Amino acid sequence: MFYPDHIAVPETLCTEEFLVRPLKATDVKLDYDAVITSRAELFLHSEGRWPREGFTLEENLADLVRHEREHLDRVAFTYTVMNPAKTECLGAIYIHPLRRLLQRADISVEHISDESAYVSFWVRQSHLPDNLDRRLLQALISWFQAEWAFSQVTFFARKAQTRQIQLFEDMGMRLEYTLPKSVVYRSS
Repeated sequence: MFYPDHIAVPETLCTEEFLVRPLKATDVKLDYDAVITSRAELFLHSEGRWPREGFTLEENLADLVRHEREHLDRVAFTYTVMNPAKTECLGAIYIHPLRRLLQRADISVEHISDESAYVSFWVRQSHLPDNLDRRLLQALISWFQAEWAFSQVTFFARKAQTRQIQLFEDMGMRLEYTLPKSVVYRSS
């Protein structure tokens, strides 16, 4: 567990454009549609590992069940991004312990609190031309500052995700860590 036991995990972030809420197994059909139609973008996010060619609805359900369990157990948090009518999945947000990421990269974590997080996210490929990713990131930064109890929140991207890295830089975020295949930025 890397989120304080005695503090409630924020449930939703709602704007006129989208609703962010915990991902559930019952989201499988809408999530699957977003995943399959955003495969090229997700390949950048996963270094070409996910979703594989032939990825099935059943495999997606298994992923969602795992994410929902991790969320309930407070070991990681996964949120879906839905349109306000809740009829289309627009993307997903993943929140994980920063210490674990840095340890895997063999970076000293002595100065990193157990309650430090890194966030990664993706937006449905069809919504990239209208810059939904930019508006989502702006909302996320504010949400983490106002409602979450993490001691530190950083944002993660693979080096191949040049659009997302440019977005971090355009928003004035500073490069915090450079890992072999990824980077971690922090908002000011």
